[in-house]
Amino acid sequence: MHRKARVLLAMASLWVAMICLCSPAIAQKPIILGAPLSTAFLYGWDAERGIKLAVEEINAAGGVKVGAEKRPFQVDVIDTRDLEPGVPVSEALLALEKLILEKKADFIIGGPVRSEAALAAIPLLSKHKKISILTTGSLTPKYNEMVASNPDKFKYCFRISGEAKWMVTGEVVPCLEHIRKEFGLDRLIIMVQDVAHARAGGELLAKIMAGKGWNVLGQPHVFPTGASDFSMGLLEAKKQNAQVILIWMDMPESSILLKQWHDMKVPALPFGTIISAAEQPGFWQATEGKGEYCLANVVNAGNTPCEATPWTMKFVDAYKAKYGLEPEGYGTSSSYMAVYTLKDAIERAGTMDPDKVVEALKNTDLMGVYGRIRFDPKSNQVIPATDPKEGAVGTIFQWQAGKRVVVFPQSIATGKILLPPWMKK
Repeated sequence: MHRKARVLLAMASLWVAMICLCSPAIAQKPIILGAPLSTAFLYGWDAERGIKLAVEEINAAGGVKVGAEKRPFQVDVIDTRDLEPGVPVSEALLALEKLILEKKADFIIGGPVRSEAALAAIPLLSKHKKISILTTGSLTPKYNEMVASNPDKFKYCFRISGEAKWMVTGEVVPCLEHIRKEFGLDRLIIMVQDVAHARAGGELLAKIMAGKGWNVLGQPHVFPTGASDFSMGLLEAKKQNAQVILIWMDMPESSILLKQWHDMKVPALPFGTIISAAEQPGFWQATEGKGEYCLANVVNAGNTPCEATPWTMKFVDAYKAKYGLEPEGYGTSSSYMAVYTLKDAIERAGTMDPDKVVEALKNTDLMGVYGRIRFDPKSNQVIPATDPKEGAVGTIFQWQAGKRVVVFPQSIATGKILLPPWMKK
């Protein structure tokens, strides 16, 4: 009996050894991806899901080739809470430092999500020579400007998602001009959340559109974070015969604004430059369909279904299969692509040495979910475009009959902009 047990034990040991030999990606030390994200908010949880989907796919395919060996990715997520009201930037930095010092993260992907925290993290990442790929939340152009101001010191910081300056001048303004050309609408009222990026964005758009001959109706209407009644602003839109309502709000209560807009039958097209509530697939049900005709900008293609590249719908379908719903909003496709872009750079570098991986990232030329992925050589900002063959393409969609239909840019559009029936003569 004892002899039989010894034979079985020997066979089991041999079997384990054979599995290890045949599965080098599992046997090798993992490459740790630290993900500092504000996980209670859309721009945090969708980024986490995008990162984990990419890691799962890469590991299933054998992992990352580092020189002569294959190694798997491992994700460590930490909640920075940096999108929560009143949470200081220092808390996000402590979370980031914990990923670096305690979790021994090899690379940082995702956040910090809040612009102020992302900017404050640049010197810390450079101090530790830790490569970071920013994928969600922070839209401030100050990020790439800061990197460009000292490209040798801050060379470890990359951003693979869009930024506000391009989003406004390259996407929102051209789309508004298309609306004017298509429908003859040019009376604009602006509604923003009482946060720095929204106030600044609203003022910038008011200035730009007035310069283009639009009739901008007064100063942007500012609503406090957490506001639950927008009727006064909507009544003003009616009174001044507004034809387009430009909305810049990342609070979930913006769904109430759309409900009130529908119930009041305000004859103006709602356009969300940033409107997180409308980005999500569940928005239709949450507003009982009253959010129909609202336009929303989700920054990068792939955050809603379209065929920007052959990879776009593969990503959308894989996300649906894993999480049971379509990609949820800004930060999803860019977080997914960041992992694949890092894999590509590590394999080309043939090493984990951060300086060599930085050089490989700078030489990236990869066709991804939302177009051609390349980085500006000085600022490490992903190069944007309106054609996916040329660069990273954004997406503006409109809710139509329960679906998010891409309407801009024309190169990836799946439908045309529609006006609500109470706007038609």
